[in-house]
Amino acid sequence: MSGDLFATSSAATRIAQLRDEIALHNHRYHVLDAPSISDSAFDALVRELQALEAEHPQLVTADSPTQRVGSPITGGFDEVRHDVPMLSLGNAFSDADAGEFFQRIADKLGRDDIAFSVEPKIDGLAISLLYVDGVLTRAATRGDGSTGEDVTHSVRTIPSVPLKLMGGDLPRVLEVRGEVYMPRAAFEAFNERARERRERTLANPRNAAAGSIRQLDPKVAASRPLAFFAYALGRIEPEATWTQHTDMLADFRGYGLPVCPEADRAVGLDGLLAYYRRIGERRDALPYDIDGVVYKVDDIAAQRELGFVSRAPRWAIAHKFPAREEQTVVEAIDVQVGRTGAITPVARLRPVQVAGVVVTNATLHNEHEVRRKDVRVGDTVIVRRAGDVIPEVVSVVLDQRPEGLVPFDMPTQCPECGSLLAREGDEAVLRCTGTGICPAQRKESIRHFASRRAMDIEGLGDAYIENLVDLGYVHHVADLYALTLDQLLEMKRRADERDGVVPETVKKGKVASRWAENLLAAIDASRKTSLPRLLFALGIRDVGESTAKTLARHFGALDRIASASEADLMTAPDVGPVVASRIAAFFAAPHQREVVDLLRARGVQWEEGEPLAAAGPLLGQTVVLTGTLSALTRDEAKEKLEALGAKVSGSVSAKTKFVVAGSEAGSKLDKARQLGIPVLDEAALLALFAEHGA
Repeated sequence: MSGDLFATSSAATRIAQLRDEIALHNHRYHVLDAPSISDSAFDALVRELQALEAEHPQLVTADSPTQRVGSPITGGFDEVRHDVPMLSLGNAFSDADAGEFFQRIADKLGRDDIAFSVEPKIDGLAISLLYVDGVLTRAATRGDGSTGEDVTHSVRTIPSVPLKLMGGDLPRVLEVRGEVYMPRAAFEAFNERARERRERTLANPRNAAAGSIRQLDPKVAASRPLAFFAYALGRIEPEATWTQHTDMLADFRGYGLPVCPEADRAVGLDGLLAYYRRIGERRDALPYDIDGVVYKVDDIAAQRELGFVSRAPRWAIAHKFPAREEQTVVEAIDVQVGRTGAITPVARLRPVQVAGVVVTNATLHNEHEVRRKDVRVGDTVIVRRAGDVIPEVVSVVLDQRPEGLVPFDMPTQCPECGSLLAREGDEAVLRCTGTGICPAQRKESIRHFASRRAMDIEGLGDAYIENLVDLGYVHHVADLYALTLDQLLEMKRRADERDGVVPETVKKGKVASRWAENLLAAIDASRKTSLPRLLFALGIRDVGESTAKTLARHFGALDRIASASEADLMTAPDVGPVVASRIAAFFAAPHQREVVDLLRARGVQWEEGEPLAAAGPLLGQTVVLTGTLSALTRDEAKEKLEALGAKVSGSVSAKTKFVVAGSEAGSKLDKARQLGIPVLDEAALLALFAEHGA
């Protein structure tokens, strides 16, 4: 018996060690973005803990990392009565509204040098987390503010929610309020996978978060990429000693609770509005959806003095951004043919302003999505626009559907060239099979070829591309380099006659030709390019800028890439079997090789040499650029770093080798300092380039 007791005691000690170690690594990975061990090493710790708990089930506790995904609950959700009501915020929709909010507080407090805790307003689901003796014991939704639903079973699955708080000086009871959300990139990736599998997509990140949490089976929430930010206090025992809201958030971070990295402090009305504009400018670049910013008086004693009105605090307000979802009517549904032949149904909309932009078209993605959402001409729909993403139809407002609307059917032939439409394998996307003859594919290929990050032919706009293809002057991208002034002027004359446009006035016997001369000069200037730009410009399916740069560094010359087998292509970093097959198929097509040969014959040049990846001094190193550089643009700095073998990333993590900080560097610089990552200023960067001849 004594041996059994000793074994159990040893197991209990090791289990406690493993739980603390796993919790620490979870915090470093999901909150700090600074992992200190490999995934395989982390998995080994979890497996050891699972094995020990299986041997000693009496030692399993609710705060164990192995208990994140439990069993489905039955009978719906239990009600949770909030000891401290979860109030909502008042809204400000303009600078004037924010000014009135500030003035009311200034008048009440008798001063105007008021400091505020400020943070983005995350577009997610409000959640209350109750910790007793540092252990998560309950999670509840806001509900009506007084009563919510117990969703502990789902919230426990969120990796960034600590099951046990960190630190030794913890309050006995701590109720934390915050927001469960789905990161934007994770949302887009989830929907892309769902579309490929022809499964139901999620409407938007906010609904995705709310719907995931309110599932009876926690495995549903566990399968979805959710995250959490803490931003407020519910209750605490013993009574808190914080005097500032920002101090409380700092302690939350110390407890292992994730707090939004954009949270800050601002003083006065000017400080509030400056923060609103700064976050608004960065809105599209943030990794999560926000619909405004929140202002909270920082002084907690002042919060108590200001008190509450109805169901909202007087000391806090949400300053909202323009809405990104609006309702409008579908006036028609057309299909567009993309560069790779992909057929995309597009809703033509009654014009509506969404997030400050007038939207007239919205993508319907593919045939499966049109059928799933059942979008019909005449429907009232909700349209969403986020960042640079093309506006999309989120859903149909079915209770506003007129009688007699007919379901939309996808065509069977390409509307541009009449070729049959077909799918590749299990793809949800229909494609035009008229590669090489379809004018729509030809136009999109030329647009892509001439774009700024490809060959950068300034002035070659959509109207010129349409006319060049429709009137037979350009059949593929190499034809751009054979155009003459006479051809361009003739094209303009023919297009004007076709469109019923009055020809430009002839002055002194000459037709205005400056536009054509400028266009020819831009085409000529593009003849000298780089191998990565040319590879990207060729429009090889699934070969974006990053892959093009990888191929150029790895192989060094176009002919090496064109003649490489799929196995050889996969020796390049991040090139898998699908991308390798796309590249091999592209260069195996006779008409594509002919275009490349014509580009060479017509004077397009690019530097080639030995593979740069073999000799790059920064090979395998991850670098982050932040702030503004004065001697060169960010794109130029990125190209030079990549030429030295570096991978330039948009976020700082423990894997970052160094950060280059220009003027007005922001949160990336702060994070680099927190993680102890070396920081180079612009002078040091230029010295590095000079040292290696970049």
